[in-house]
Amino acid sequence: MLVVGERINTSRKRINEAVRGRDAEVIKNEASMQVAAGADYIDINAGTSVARETDDLKWLVETVQSVTDMPLCIDSANPQAIRAALALVDKPPIINSITAEASRKDAILPLVAESDASVVALLMGDEGMPEDSAGRLAVAETLLGQIEKAGIARGRVHIDPLVRPVSTDTRQGSEVLKTVRAVMTGWPGVHTICGLSNISFGLPVRNVLNATFLALMIEAGLDGAIIDPTEPRMVATIAAAEALLGRDDFCMRYIEEHRAGHLML
Repeated sequence: MLVVGERINTSRKRINEAVRGRDAEVIKNEASMQVAAGADYIDINAGTSVARETDDLKWLVETVQSVTDMPLCIDSANPQAIRAALALVDKPPIINSITAEASRKDAILPLVAESDASVVALLMGDEGMPEDSAGRLAVAETLLGQIEKAGIARGRVHIDPLVRPVSTDTRQGSEVLKTVRAVMTGWPGVHTICGLSNISFGLPVRNVLNATFLALMIEAGLDGAIIDPTEPRMVATIAAAEALLGRDDFCMRYIEEHRAGHLML
């Protein structure tokens, strides 16, 4: 399971203040903490200020890379900001994200094609957010065809099935699970990933719902998650689910996570 640490996002007040004030120590500590908790990539998002996003994203790339050699997930819908960040990365990143929306896809897909980056492909298009798995899979078929036409190998593609809150539509959990199963069986070599915390929006004790949904998604075939790895329940859920599903040879990852103290609930 690929774990992308989501904490460096200017939508969080503390991070926004650190980025605006160029407080490198706060950002370095966030990056180091997520790596220690098991993150494979560090997500960086500076999208709360359109005017500053390019400069802020460049600063985040340099700041995070000064403290860790883990690759980055460049989280932006701004082609200019993505291009600037790509020029500074030390390792091939993940670009998060493209959609089937023509303006976004046409601007960002060439950046992926001309680099060695991977890409998150979010299953929504110009018609909006699909309500069910059939709508999501129709977007996937169109979007994957365009991605492959651009010369991007399936192994560099991470399909995001578009997680929506069950508080407003109780079907959304099951529809996302059906989408993940269909993508992982229908397009061999493609990965799946999601920021799954939207599933619990508006409900109490969200971490219980998030962890349970994560376990269900792993059983459905999900092989990547954008999460806060410092939440013990999340890392523990990944380790336990993969061990129980036979995806952890001799349960070695589970044992290693235990030794690292990551299985405390």
